[in-house]
Amino acid sequence: MPARVPARRAAGLLAAMLVLSACTAESLGGDPDIRPDSPTSRRERGITVFGLGSMIGSGDTSGARIGVNALLWRAALDTVSFMPLASADPFGGVIITDWYSDPATPKERFKASIYILDQRLRADAVRVSLFRQTGSGQSWADAPVSEGAERQLEDQILTRARQMRIAGTEG
Repeated sequence: MPARVPARRAAGLLAAMLVLSACTAESLGGDPDIRPDSPTSRRERGITVFGLGSMIGSGDTSGARIGVNALLWRAALDTVSFMPLASADPFGGVIITDWYSDPATPKERFKASIYILDQRLRADAVRVSLFRQTGSGQSWADAPVSEGAERQLEDQILTRARQMRIAGTEG
């Protein structure tokens, strides 16, 4: 026998759904003509791959803050600046590069995923995953990354973050 929902509970759920469906972007404080995930919307709000533009490290306490350590975030971006970015999420702390081939070794390419795991500047707050492919032309095959390469990139990011902290470029 199917379970019955009491009439009072069903009416409450229906009322809640009607209220939520009546909410618009404008009533929630947004612009109804701009989708929240559009590049125009992000640009107008000052959100870049570096985070919330002037809000990071500024005295503005009204806006949201980056969810990870800003020094590690900037250091990671600096360290892989020679590689094209596929995506960067400053709130989740994830940087993913696109494939990069060094002109000196055109039959080899690399891709990196960098994860900033903490708001504190700590050695265990950054993790790197490297991917390597070898091949020619349009044919690429996965290949192993040299042992220690990921750790070496993590150390470069940490060193750069420490340099930035010493130089006082936190924000």
